[in-house]
Amino acid sequence: MRRIVAFFFLFLSLLLAEQSAAQQKPAPDKAASSAEKKPRKLTRRERKELAKRAEIETAGQQARPLSERDREMSESFFVDGVKYVLLEDYNKALERLLKAYALNPTNAAINYKIAETNLLSGNLKDATNFAQSAVKLDPKNAYYYLLLAQIYTSQKQYDDAAKVYTSLIHDVPGSNYYLFNLADLYMAQGKLDEALATFDQAEKQFGPIDEVSFKKQQIYLKQNKLDKALQEGESLIKANPEEVRYVLAQAELYASNNRSADAIRVANQALKQDPDNPQARMILADVYRQQGNAAESEKQIKLAFESPALDIDDKVRILVDYIRQLPNPKLNATALDLAGITMRVHPKEAKAFAVAGDIQIITENKKDARDSYLKAIHLDNSKFQIWQQVVLIDAELNQIDSLQRHTDQALELFPNQASLWFYNGVAHLLKKEPTKGVKSLEYGRKLATDNPELLAQFDTQLGDAYHELKDYPKSDAAYEAALAFDANNAQALNNYSYYLSLRGEKLDKAKEMSGKLVKQFPDNDTYLDTYAWVLYKLKDYNGARQYLEKALKTSTDGNVIEHYGDVLFQLGQKEQALTEWQRAKKTGEASALIDRKIKEKKLYE
Repeated sequence: MRRIVAFFFLFLSLLLAEQSAAQQKPAPDKAASSAEKKPRKLTRRERKELAKRAEIETAGQQARPLSERDREMSESFFVDGVKYVLLEDYNKALERLLKAYALNPTNAAINYKIAETNLLSGNLKDATNFAQSAVKLDPKNAYYYLLLAQIYTSQKQYDDAAKVYTSLIHDVPGSNYYLFNLADLYMAQGKLDEALATFDQAEKQFGPIDEVSFKKQQIYLKQNKLDKALQEGESLIKANPEEVRYVLAQAELYASNNRSADAIRVANQALKQDPDNPQARMILADVYRQQGNAAESEKQIKLAFESPALDIDDKVRILVDYIRQLPNPKLNATALDLAGITMRVHPKEAKAFAVAGDIQIITENKKDARDSYLKAIHLDNSKFQIWQQVVLIDAELNQIDSLQRHTDQALELFPNQASLWFYNGVAHLLKKEPTKGVKSLEYGRKLATDNPELLAQFDTQLGDAYHELKDYPKSDAAYEAALAFDANNAQALNNYSYYLSLRGEKLDKAKEMSGKLVKQFPDNDTYLDTYAWVLYKLKDYNGARQYLEKALKTSTDGNVIEHYGDVLFQLGQKEQALTEWQRAKKTGEASALIDRKIKEKKLYE
């Protein structure tokens, strides 16, 4: 803080010294006595009028004689104004500075500070006028030119800004350094020839400069003068033989312009200087890929990925590029290898495991993908998308305990995510916990009101859950709600019709729904079994037999086999029925009545 204060007073003393040097001797006593009066506070209108003055006295006009009192008051207002500028209270700053200006309008420092304050407060018109005046009043002060150039540039008045820099360089001794500013300004305007000429002028003054060479390269490339751009690059390498970054930049320039041989030569030159440089490896990988040398390209990119010096974000970007091209038999193995290297080299980066999981799931390595996602979660559990991927994999793999555990964990972090409640409810249903399932599903359903598709999925599952609880009115209502959204909802059509058949209720409706499914999916053994069982309940045993025999061409499900045995029994084929019941029992999926049916050779429902 003491250094900041000291700087402030040093800066202030310089401005005050400049202000004092511009003053004339005090006026006669009459003027002095007049100045002894207490200064009147400026009105808002007066301040506004002062601020809007576009043309003030030039440096050549005769300054108004000031009394000692006027001089002291002007300095006092000026000091207060500078203080408020530092405090960023620009309204108060302008009020004080304009009072100083009213007493002494031809003081360059005051004009400069008013211009700067207007710039900071966004009043560019007044900033321009006062900055112009400051330059006219003191044409040897470089800072006044710089402020005026800045004001022009902020208004995109590049030509005017360039003229200011030109005047500064010409009129103020020791200002040749601002040739670089002028050249940059020409580049911004697209005046490339002028920029090159100015850079050349600067290099004559200060010698070769790396940054200038880079900018000249950019200009030559925009002008399609590749040879000159490459020449600048070679000059940089020659002038800085130990700087590998210049070698890499040159290699990239060769590569981007299809100069493959030169790109390989210069990239290998970089590797001689820095054998583990990953950027050189990436350049080589890209060049070999363009040449169709897939094996060498893969070798180089793997070597680059082995380097911790290649930033994790760069690796992720490259892997994301692979993801866009997957699945692809030619790229799957390489993408998986690069993902594995990334996880190994960056074991504490969650994003390394997350992107690896994305690649693994696309290439059908779901268990590995889940392991990678779980490691990413261990490092950073704040990404809902990763939790969602874990849950989806659990569901696809039908690993119910994992599904429940992971949804429970995720819901502690994301309690407002409806999809997590959905899968949590499904897990409880599959674990034969319908009461818990209903609780999760009903809660999640309230969160899904703005997502009709997800809402229908909730309703379908609630239909199953309420059936398990034997709350049939709620079960039917849930199915009806799901079908109101999508009349072709296969799960709702199948389960609703099957449960109605088990209850022996609304059998015509059940036949209509299950028949619709069989028509759409004539080879689906589950739907064939449902339709057959509805026909069975309607005592159409021959029809039931027909559809069950079709289902059994692809199904080994114990329930389907048992149903077939029941149909045969109803058709009087009791020995064949017993054979089918015995076959159903061996699957371990038959009903609780199967033993009694076999033992007593009778049909029980």
